[in-house]
Amino acid sequence: MAIKYTYVGHNTHLLDIDGKKVVIDPFFNDNPATDVSANSVEADFILVSHGHYDHIADAVLIAKRTEAKVISNFEIIAWLDKQGVPQEQLHAQHIGGGFTHDIGYVKLTIAHHGSMLPDGSNGGNPTGFLIKTNDKTLYFACDTALFSDMKLYANADLAVLPIGDNFTMGPNDAVQAVKFCTPKVVVPCHYNTWAPIKQNAEAWKEKVEAVTDTKVENLKPGQSLTI
Repeated sequence: MAIKYTYVGHNTHLLDIDGKKVVIDPFFNDNPATDVSANSVEADFILVSHGHYDHIADAVLIAKRTEAKVISNFEIIAWLDKQGVPQEQLHAQHIGGGFTHDIGYVKLTIAHHGSMLPDGSNGGNPTGFLIKTNDKTLYFACDTALFSDMKLYANADLAVLPIGDNFTMGPNDAVQAVKFCTPKVVVPCHYNTWAPIKQNAEAWKEKVEAVTDTKVENLKPGQSLTI
């Protein structure tokens, strides 16, 4: 069966996998890239890549309202427990470790970034996500610098990569990231939310498609594609 992917904006993403609703890095109510309210979001699973506010802001609200299963690193799961998210909804993993959930096999991947939580608590190591489901593979790099081990996540049906620079890899490094991970389709994210990460996605698309066989989909916030 097909998988529906929706780009919410910044680094917030939605997946529909066989009717299961997945939210990646829930940042809705204060996200200038979207007018979607956290109160309207459906979720069976919530994946949190790291502790920064613009990736975890609405995790507690959505988890408590929807009773979604939350997947993240051990430190973030411990923090969510302290915020009152019921323990039966929490599933801790760590970098390199995977687990078969109802949506498929979810593996936490390397990411080079920070992870301090909004209250200053230790957010552990940042991660990306490799999701294998329905004979499809999805790679969400999340907030990261370029690193050569992206080659380990090669040949995904979809890769979602940051291009904003300043806080993550920029356009040139993101072109190299596509060369490393060789996805069939790539979607850029984490750009144009604020002035320091303003980028020209169309120019990036031209560069990627000139030097790789990967198709670039520059989705506007709210747009979807079927994988």
